[in-house]
Amino acid sequence: MATQADLRAGLTGSAELVVTHADTALAAGSGDVDVLATPRLVALCEEATTQAIAGVLPSTWTTVAMRVRFDHLAPVAVGTLVRADATLHRVEGRRVVFTVTASDASGFVGAGRVTRVAVERDRFLAKAR
Repeated sequence: MATQADLRAGLTGSAELVVTHADTALAAGSGDVDVLATPRLVALCEEATTQAIAGVLPSTWTTVAMRVRFDHLAPVAVGTLVRADATLHRVEGRRVVFTVTASDASGFVGAGRVTRVAVERDRFLAKAR
């Protein structure tokens, strides 16, 4: 696996999304309104976490989400550009804890923490049923 120096606090990543009807709560089945779905916003934040550590781990390793604590603070309309930012807050062995925020032109729309775990890709996939 990567050394402690490779996975270090302060690494950052981001991801952007222009909200489409496919990204809405109505489309995701998580609600009946045509605004950005919370699961889609969380996925965007997870994407930002993976960007923060892209290229740091050996190719035989990856990270998987273990815990998500997230507050969706404001509705986001179709057609809006949303940006998620992730900062590696701390490393706890194979666990990496990120602070994540999401915003649009009007300000913050969500914030929280995402914890991921570094795993050997083949061993992890072998456990999948």
